[in-house]
Amino acid sequence: MELTVVLQPDPSTDAEDRERLGRQLRNELRELDVDEVTPVAGAPAPDGAKSGAAASLTEWLVTLSSGGGVFVTVIATIREWLSRRDGAHKVTVTIDGDTLELSHATPVERADLIETFVRRHQPA
Repeated sequence: MELTVVLQPDPSTDAEDRERLGRQLRNELRELDVDEVTPVAGAPAPDGAKSGAAASLTEWLVTLSSGGGVFVTVIATIREWLSRRDGAHKVTVTIDGDTLELSHATPVERADLIETFVRRHQPA
């Protein structure tokens, strides 16, 4: 299973902080039992970035084993990462063209969205 994970930092975040946020999220994803976390090639640079290199710090392809047990952990990690950050940051997760946008929604709203998304993509 492959997920595309895109960090959309708060528009008021400067380029240096965007890169820092991207590194932090990428590092947390790499700590999970995932097969790979790789930058998306050719991704557009985020607004305010000084070079295309910053794009690789905000968009990744996350490869999971076919067992799928770590899928829920990846989503929970992103949710927790967002909850520890100030600002209107968003993270989108896309699987087979289906996209979940995680932001600073209320805990109940976020839980409902995540539950529906996970149910659609959790291996049987």
